[in-house]
Amino acid sequence: MPRNKGITDDMIIEMYKSGMPYKEMVPIIGLSNRAIYNVIAKHNVTVNREPSSGQRRKHKVNEDFFKIWSHEMAWVFGLFVTDGTVSGNAHSINFAQKDERILKLVAKYMEVAYVVRPISTTRTVPILVINSKEIKNDLANLGVTSNKSLTLPFPDVPEEFMGSFVRGVVDGDGWVQDRGYVMNITTASYNFAEGLYNIFKKWNLRTEITNQLTNSGRKVYRVWVKGKESISELSRLIYNNCEENYVYTKRERLTQWIKETEVKYFVEIC
Repeated sequence: MPRNKGITDDMIIEMYKSGMPYKEMVPIIGLSNRAIYNVIAKHNVTVNREPSSGQRRKHKVNEDFFKIWSHEMAWVFGLFVTDGTVSGNAHSINFAQKDERILKLVAKYMEVAYVVRPISTTRTVPILVINSKEIKNDLANLGVTSNKSLTLPFPDVPEEFMGSFVRGVVDGDGWVQDRGYVMNITTASYNFAEGLYNIFKKWNLRTEITNQLTNSGRKVYRVWVKGKESISELSRLIYNNCEENYVYTKRERLTQWIKETEVKYFVEIC
């Protein structure tokens, strides 16, 4: 049974230390339970159980992360509703992001070992794997389930943290024109699209919802913000409470008109 391409001994050790059970490690690594155990033993890592044992080790993660609202939690939650998936059978959640800096920030905020499924011939972006029944249940309480793509509701986010949540959504599924006049977010859930549209209307942004069919015949919705004044106002609202937790290129494009609009506003009030 060959090891999957790109999987190193260090990655196997990180998965083991994170608390990932053997049955979830096997498809990621491509080795049998016994072969994984041998890698762990070869590096003199303290072994808490044999691979045939049914006992589970304590998973290292902040299992209260999605219980308490904060700007970091809201941003990660926004990322997750766009780029995350919930396992249907196992107690695990996955974050997919081509920018590994973002995945490392998520791991840092959630206090979890950085265990990723690397890019392969069938996977174009790395995936951060987090194992926790508690976190999976907390996400379900927030409306996120294993079949979320079509039924995802717009979550009940406290107003104080809405900007950070929307920043996470933009970082996950947002497209920003390089000239900074247009931004849209794509979703397969009409309920989520409508909720996001209502937030943008509440913020007095120029917004609309459009829809189209994908090549597979599935309907998707796009929520738009248009015009440099609305784009600039959006950027003020979503980047107000962040230090490093944002995608650099999107922030650069969304904020490029801010100085111009601020000068215009100063001239008008004077």
